[in-house]
Amino acid sequence: MAPSPQQTFRLYLLRHAQAGWAEPGERDFDRRLTEEGKAEAALIGKSAAEKNYRPELVISSAAIRCRETTRIFLHSFGGAIEASYLEEMYNAQAETYLNLALAQDEVSSLMLVGHNPTMEAVAEALLGRDILEASLPHGFPTAGLAVLDCASRDKAKRDSWRLIDFLTP
Repeated sequence: MAPSPQQTFRLYLLRHAQAGWAEPGERDFDRRLTEEGKAEAALIGKSAAEKNYRPELVISSAAIRCRETTRIFLHSFGGAIEASYLEEMYNAQAETYLNLALAQDEVSSLMLVGHNPTMEAVAEALLGRDILEASLPHGFPTAGLAVLDCASRDKAKRDSWRLIDFLTP
């Protein structure tokens, strides 16, 4: 069901949890979460579930660390939320993430799981530099979850977006 014109569109931006360095001969794409990263993903999932921050749709980078973060995060919701994994989100510019978010007309909430500096650039594009710097003075941390709402029908307008919450593990 498409959101009504007055309904708020909620966007969740989740940066993958802490990952280890690539092993010799291993691609960056294949880096896995560390034990600390797995704990971060579980904590942020639990916090999000407690606040009922439940996305209707999840689109994640296909990189292993993002897949693992997504799987662990969604476990907090009983596994009832499906996720799609896109190769083009790996090493993507903010425009790719923004296009994915702005194209979702059939849901009222979407989660993007991806990488920095892209996550930070997406938040900046939607909120503006001043708000981003005031809200995240040390940048977008691993397993950080930004919760943004857009009350306008025009999701492309910067002044339509509000940062509702920012969770860290």
